[in-house]
Amino acid sequence: MTLKTSELTGDDNYFEDFVVGAIFRHARGKTVEAIDNVQITNLVLNTAQAHFNEDSMRDNPMFDQRVSFGGVTIALVVGLAMQDTGEQALAELGMDKIRLKAPVFHGDSLYAYSQVLALDESERQDAGIASFHHWGVNQDDVVVFEGDRRVLLKRRSHWAER
Repeated sequence: MTLKTSELTGDDNYFEDFVVGAIFRHARGKTVEAIDNVQITNLVLNTAQAHFNEDSMRDNPMFDQRVSFGGVTIALVVGLAMQDTGEQALAELGMDKIRLKAPVFHGDSLYAYSQVLALDESERQDAGIASFHHWGVNQDDVVVFEGDRRVLLKRRSHWAER
């Protein structure tokens, strides 16, 4: 059986479906596991002891445990937002104003929110540019990440039911 693209993705997240100012609380959360942090930290050759050496962190004056690499936090929060803001994406155009606001530790659960900042025309007739502000919070509703993202999204008028 072959599935159409429309059967694999949502039907309410084309460019025309977004409204400037709308805020989304994304459905899923994700608990940060040690493997999430250590694997990505090592893959990008980040040598900061704070990310993968528990012993070195025991006497640290700020934290008494390993801290997740900020790249992991960013990836998880944006990933949690993708079902609503990226399923119809043709291209990721950029991220800006990235702020890691509070530390994330192994065992923390992250949740994501997004606000539509702007909807702009693109050079393509079949797509428009959506700008989002994303933020992530932990299980205690502490904001751990904020950032803006621009995405080239399909227009329903050109892509739906293909």
